Amino acid sequence: MNVVIVESPAKAKTINKYLGSDYTVLASYGHVRDLPPKDGSVKPDEDFAMSWQVDSKSQKRLSEIASAVKDADRLILATDPDREGEAISWHVLEVLQKKRVLKDKQIERVVFNAITKKAILEAMDNPRQLDTPLVDAYLARRALDYLVGFTLSPVLWRKLPGARSAGRVQSVALRLICDREMEIETFNPQEYWSIFAGMKTPAGDVFQAGLTGYDGKKIGRLDVKTGEEAGAIKTMLESASFKVDSVASKPAKRNPAAPFTTSTLQQEASRKLGFSASRTMQVAQKLYEGISIGGETSGLITYMRTDGVSIAGEAIAAARSVIGQDFGDKYVPEKPRAYSSKAKNAQEAHEAIRPTDLARRPKDVAAFLDQDQAKLYELIWKRTMASQMESAVLERTTIEILADGSGKRANLRATGSVVRFDGFLALYQESRDDDDEEGSKRLPAVDQGAALTATSIDGTAEPINSSQHFTTPPPRYTEASLVKKMEELGIGRPSTYASTLQTLRDREYVELEKKQLVPQDKGRIVTAFLESFFRRYVEFDFTASLEEQLDKISAGELSWLDVLKDFWTAFSGSVDEIKDLRVAEVIDSLNELLGPHIFPEKEDGTDPRKCPACDTGKLSLKVSRWGAFIGCENYPECGYTRQLGKPSGEEGEADDGPKVFGEDPETGMEVSLRTGRFGPYVQLGNEAKPKRSSLPKGWSAADMDLEKALQLLSLPREVGEHPEDGKMITAGLGRYGPFVLHDGTYANLSSPDEVFSVGINRAVDALAEKRAKGGGRRGAAATPLKELGEHPSEGGPVNVYDGRYGPYVKHGKVNATLPKDTTPEAVTMELAVELIAAKGGTKKKAAAKKSPAKKTTAKKTTTKKAAAKDGEEKTTSKKPAAKKTAAKKTTAKSAAKAEVDATSEEVPWDDPS
Repeated sequence: MNVVIVESPAKAKTINKYLGSDYTVLASYGHVRDLPPKDGSVKPDEDFAMSWQVDSKSQKRLSEIASAVKDADRLILATDPDREGEAISWHVLEVLQKKRVLKDKQIERVVFNAITKKAILEAMDNPRQLDTPLVDAYLARRALDYLVGFTLSPVLWRKLPGARSAGRVQSVALRLICDREMEIETFNPQEYWSIFAGMKTPAGDVFQAGLTGYDGKKIGRLDVKTGEEAGAIKTMLESASFKVDSVASKPAKRNPAAPFTTSTLQQEASRKLGFSASRTMQVAQKLYEGISIGGETSGLITYMRTDGVSIAGEAIAAARSVIGQDFGDKYVPEKPRAYSSKAKNAQEAHEAIRPTDLARRPKDVAAFLDQDQAKLYELIWKRTMASQMESAVLERTTIEILADGSGKRANLRATGSVVRFDGFLALYQESRDDDDEEGSKRLPAVDQGAALTATSIDGTAEPINSSQHFTTPPPRYTEASLVKKMEELGIGRPSTYASTLQTLRDREYVELEKKQLVPQDKGRIVTAFLESFFRRYVEFDFTASLEEQLDKISAGELSWLDVLKDFWTAFSGSVDEIKDLRVAEVIDSLNELLGPHIFPEKEDGTDPRKCPACDTGKLSLKVSRWGAFIGCENYPECGYTRQLGKPSGEEGEADDGPKVFGEDPETGMEVSLRTGRFGPYVQLGNEAKPKRSSLPKGWSAADMDLEKALQLLSLPREVGEHPEDGKMITAGLGRYGPFVLHDGTYANLSSPDEVFSVGINRAVDALAEKRAKGGGRRGAAATPLKELGEHPSEGGPVNVYDGRYGPYVKHGKVNATLPKDTTPEAVTMELAVELIAAKGGTKKKAAAKKSPAKKTTAKKTTTKKAAAKDGEEKTTSKKPAAKKTAAKKTTAKSAAKAEVDATSEEVPWDDPS
């Protein structure tokens, strides 16, 4: 019996059909081990030893694999043909070695680029050993990502409360997005004018020409800067005579793009199909693993994580055959096309992404695929086929025109192109982020020296037209253009781009608006912090250089431990340098770096940092456990705050203070709209602790008035008594949205507006539904933010939760609030035990103070025990024996610990196979 290990159950199911009854194909379901997200998982002082952890689900699957391998003759590791696939095989092998089930077993590693019967059987006939340099490269990358994340992130949490995390590639990608946003914000539009003339040939054909020279000077796109200059040129052309100075027609060829790599597939799927990078990879994974077509499951495309642009000879031959059948022999080039990658740090060990069977046209498989799969397969098929088609033949024409008038001369030019043979364009044309159709129009036939007359092109416009324009800032990155830029710079690997972009969105560092990546204030602050204090580690050249070193490790040219040592020495030193940095110093640096963004210049020229409330203080960036905001330096005397990114006066707040709606008819107090660190809110009066209410989601500050403000300030409102127990039901707005509350049970309402109109019947139904689903008092079944494990001395789970007063750790019945400068992610078991012990001690003291009677009872009990001591000879005589028993238990525990230590997971750096 042969046991084959792959990553996914879909892949296992497909391969199992090809191999027959002598093989058992099992799935590892991806990685079976990972570094635990806690300090000490990578130990730089111990040659970067790593402590791997197996989760409960993987433990069950590994047990099933070990059981199958125990009775097998051969173990075949058939995970994906890349660094991650090699790592999964290595992890599985490591675990099986520790389980001692590999004795006398034959161990082989096979790889295939496509899940087809032919590819699988060929791979089985050509096994190899585990690729040690590839595993080393994985270990280096994993250690680097861990060390950067778990070293930088705590620094962020301490110096920038509310920040989430930093990462080796993630932070550099974020910097690209933030730098582009800064370019846009600081961009100064430049005025320029364009001048075009409608031209009519002697044969009556019309076309348009643009100004290229005037009065002996060349005129570029931005050279006519004012309306006065444009007007003078236009006046001259309106009285000028025109003739053709020259006509030049040149043949040109346009060659097809190379077949898809991971990054180009993500880019083109974004442009043509609107897919995100992660969606593209999800769909491609399904096409690769196999689709059932006519009762037979087969992979439809080759492996989709690749830098390679070449395809196998047999695939090229198949493509040429299909091209001849579908388009004719003239679309088949004389020689097959060969491509090489121009991307920085490209690894071309694998084929490009292509259909496994090029004769399987999109229309043949559409019925077996869902909509997204069909679209992506068609895109891959067309790109692959077009890459082997004949070039398109164009004719580019340029007409140069002379204009004479009023003693001056001007030059105009018209350009166009004609497709003489469409070639690959008959099937496919690559999209671009900056498509420009200029020059693609066809021009009429005209002879040199021919006289032309000015005319209206469409019958409505003037013959000579001048128009004002302003330069525009560079566009924000889309997912496609960011992936392209990262690949050009050599940042990260194409296989990680999708997860990197998703992480930035999950961390709320960027948002996707109209397909554009827009940095959020949280992301901009993190980037500014890293640029100020860890600039080297977010530099593009440094990150690309590190990628080159990782590639050299893969090729066996560098030692992975040497690379880690060099990196860690410099990196840890940089972290140590800012450990003692005060938060105030960090804020000063961020104020300076982000000044143009958070304190934009005012039109009236006044100081943008002047506090609009007290008129004497200066506004500054401030941080709290909930994130960053803008506040006055005169706090607490001046309590002015506003959200980061919102200039003073926006969202209903005027520069000279809050917006007053009027008076509350019941109390006579002033009702006003203000903006704080958490957004706009309404306030009643100006007391020390006035009543306030934040605007709920969907409510705009611009639409607020006295009536709406009083509605918010009236909350919570009484809905009525519950018919079952007579207890009051109330409706209100909370941190999780609108709700009704009865006897400790909360039930959500559909919208904030419903809070003001919900009746007793609707409220009772909502509460009944909540209880039927198992809902009860808030917090009764809260989901932990972080699970720390069993209490080391008392047992029982220790978890971190989010409460109404902030995050806290919980053990049994003891809840201990986290210190203000500590985030849930930073909590360790050691810190949790310390907080719980302190809180537990406080509770006991409080209980003791409240219960003096219990103290007296305890004293009496102690006295009785002391008095009866002499009469307890039997008990006393047994104490030494008990001590011996305890000693035996300790010895047994020590022996057990020693056994665990002897078999604990260690990384065999020299020979992972």
